[in-house]
Amino acid sequence: MATQEPSPPSSMESNKPGFPKKILGNKLEDKHLCNCCHNILRRPFQAQCGHRFCSYCFNRTVSNGPQKCNACIKEDIFEEPTSVLKQGCAFPDNAVRREVESLSAVCINEDCTWKGTIKEYELNHEGKCEFMIIPCPSCKERIRFNEQERHNERECPERTLNCKYCKEPFHFKNIKAHDEICPKYPMICEGCAKKKIPREKYVDHIKLCSKFRTPCRFHVVGCDMSVEKEKIHDHERAYAYEHLNLLLHYIMGMKVSMEGLQPQGLEIAGHKLLELQQSLRELEARVSQLSTTSSGPPVQGAAASSSSSSSSAGPPGPPASAPLPPPPTLPPTLSVSTSFTPLPSSVGAALELQLHSEKTKVAELGRRCTELEVKSGTFENVVCVLNREVERFATTMEASNRQHKLDQDKIEALSNKVRQLERTVGLKDLTVVEMEGRLREMSATTFDGIFIWRISDFAKKRQDAIAGRAPAMFSPAFYTSKYGYKMCLRIYLNGDGTGRGSHLSLFFVVMRGLSDALLKWPFNQKVTLMLLDQSNREHIIDAFRPDVTSSSFQRPVSEMNIASGCPLFCPLSKLDGKNSYIRDDTIFIKAIVDLTGL
Repeated sequence: MATQEPSPPSSMESNKPGFPKKILGNKLEDKHLCNCCHNILRRPFQAQCGHRFCSYCFNRTVSNGPQKCNACIKEDIFEEPTSVLKQGCAFPDNAVRREVESLSAVCINEDCTWKGTIKEYELNHEGKCEFMIIPCPSCKERIRFNEQERHNERECPERTLNCKYCKEPFHFKNIKAHDEICPKYPMICEGCAKKKIPREKYVDHIKLCSKFRTPCRFHVVGCDMSVEKEKIHDHERAYAYEHLNLLLHYIMGMKVSMEGLQPQGLEIAGHKLLELQQSLRELEARVSQLSTTSSGPPVQGAAASSSSSSSSAGPPGPPASAPLPPPPTLPPTLSVSTSFTPLPSSVGAALELQLHSEKTKVAELGRRCTELEVKSGTFENVVCVLNREVERFATTMEASNRQHKLDQDKIEALSNKVRQLERTVGLKDLTVVEMEGRLREMSATTFDGIFIWRISDFAKKRQDAIAGRAPAMFSPAFYTSKYGYKMCLRIYLNGDGTGRGSHLSLFFVVMRGLSDALLKWPFNQKVTLMLLDQSNREHIIDAFRPDVTSSSFQRPVSEMNIASGCPLFCPLSKLDGKNSYIRDDTIFIKAIVDLTGL
C-alpha cells in the first residue's frame, strides 16, 4: 500500500458526506462504509492505517489539524504515526470507488420507482428526484420537489402577491389586513348599492349619495333611527309626534334641572326680603318717633340745656314747619324734675343711608324674582304649545299604528315564504351532496374490468373490524365496459366465516346495472383477486371461475347479489410485523375480470 501520496485534485473531491444506506438494492458490506459518517463511501480515501473515509469526511476531520483515527482506537490497533490522520497522509481509493459506484441502487423517496447504479444515482438522480422532500424556503413546510412550483404559487402562506386593485406587493397571510387599507379596494355603497367604488373615493360618494342612510337630526334628543338622505323630510313628518315627545322630555328635564338649582336661592331670597321689610318698618317707625321728639317744645326746666345742646350739636334736625302733635298735658299735681336729650341729627342721616341701602337690596331681589317668573312663564308657554302639538299628532300616531300592523302582516307573510325557500334550499343541498357522492364514485370507476382498490388507515380499520364496529367494507363500483357488468369488491379485514380471526377475506360482488337487460346471464367470466406486494416481488393471488348455478352470478334483482369469493384469501400473520404489503398504513387490492367472450 502506497503512503504519503498527495491529496486528490479538487475535481475529485466532493462537498457531500456518504450516500445513505437505504439506496442499496442488495446486501450492504462493511468495506463500503465510511469510518466517519458510517454511510456508503463517496469519493473514498484510504488513510495510512488502512481505514477508508469519504473525501468530504476526511477533509473535514483534518481541517483542524492532525486527528487520531477513531476506527483504530475502536478496534484497539492504534499506533503512531500511522493511526494519525493529517493532510497528505491519504490517497483516493479508485478501486473501491469503482466497486461502490457499480452497486445497484434504488431511490429512497416514497413513490419513486427509479433504479440503477450508485454512479447513475449520483450523476442523474440525486437532488433531482421529483419525489424528493424539501423544505419550502419561505414557510419551511416540507413538500415534494415536483410540487414546489404549485406550492409557491398557490399554497405557501409566505408567498408574495400583487394586489389586483392597487398593484402593491404584500404577503398572502396579510391579505385581509391589506384589503382593509387598500385605497383602490372596491367598496359597495350601503345606500344605492353601487359597486366597485374605490375606497379613496367612498367618502366623497356618500356625501352626495341620496340613498345613503344618515342619523336623524333629532338624534341629539334621543331619536336613534338612520334614514336615507332623500327620505329625511318624510321621516320627520311621519315621526313628528315621536320627535315632539322626545323634545318635550328633553325640555322638561332641563326645567327640572334649573328648578333643582334655584329653589334654595329663591327660598333664601324670600326670607331675606321678609327680614328687610320688617327692618324697614322698624326704621320708619324710629325715624318718625325721633322726628316728632326733636321738633316738640322742651320740658320745664330743660330750656337752657336744650338750647345749649342745639347750639353745640352740629347740623340742625328736621324743619320746624312740620306739623306736630299737641304737647301732652300733665296733671297739675305732677312736676317733672328731669330733662330729655334728643338723638343727634347725624344719627338720623346714617339711618337714612341704611334705609336706602336696604331698599336697593329689596329692589334687586324683586328684579331677580321677576326674571325667574318670566323664565318660568316662558317654559310654561312652551309646554302648552308642545301639549297642543302632541294632541294634534295623536291621530297621526293612530294611523301609524294601523300602518305598522299592516307592515307586520306583510313581514309575517314574507317570513313564511323565506322559511319555505329555506326548506327548498335544504332539499337542494341534499341533492347536491348525493350528486357529489356519485361524482366521487364515478371518478374512481373503471370500464376495462381491471380495478385497483386503495385502502388507507389499514390499522384503524382493522381494529374497527376486530371490535365489530365495521366488519366489512365495499369498494367503489367498476365495470367490464361502459355498458357491461357492474361489480364491486367486499373485504373483511378480520376475516369472515371460516377465516374469521385468522385470514383476510375478499369477495367479488355482482351489482345491478343499467345495461343488465343487454348482457348475457349468468355471469361466467374468470375473476382474479390480488393483494399487491408494494415492492413488486410476491403478490398474493387467488382466482376462480363463477359457479353458474349460484344465485351470486345470476342477474341481480336487488341492488347487489350475495358476495362470492375467498374467505381464506390471505393469512393475517403475513400482515403482522414488517412486510411489503402494508406501506404507510395502506394496502392495495387488485381485481381482474377476464373479458374473453364479451
